Amino acid sequence: MQKPRLRRLDWVYSPTPIYFLTVCTHSRAPWLACAAIHKSLVAFCSRGAERGAFVGRYVLMPDHIHLFVAFQPGTITLSAWMKSLKNSLSKVLRAMEKPSPHWQDGFFDHALRSSESYEKKWLYVKDNPVRAGLVSRAEDWPYQGEIHRLEL
Repeated sequence: MQKPRLRRLDWVYSPTPIYFLTVCTHSRAPWLACAAIHKSLVAFCSRGAERGAFVGRYVLMPDHIHLFVAFQPGTITLSAWMKSLKNSLSKVLRAMEKPSPHWQDGFFDHALRSSESYEKKWLYVKDNPVRAGLVSRAEDWPYQGEIHRLEL
């Protein structure tokens, strides 16, 4: 008896993918879940549309950030945008007198393949504060939101 074949993916590449990103603080320092960082993140991501970067949903955890972002073709690159985000948030961390370095080298990125994976990833991400014991319901976590509605 022959095993059933796995179904092929509908598509593998999109010219404008939605990226699932995670960036962590250096040595996982718990500096990010605060009003000042949240305000700065929202401001940076809101201005990103001017440069072709559109941030969808995000969650700030104490020591890392999860977010979804899409880029208009021919504008800023993922690496350049992430460097700019880290620099922007580092200004706030310096004002809070947090010692450098602020960030781990690099970041995790994954290009989503379907609208289902965006929703599935988001459901996992939004429950992070609950799994970490920070709140009992995901909706109660104050450091999350959505800047732009992203669709594949």
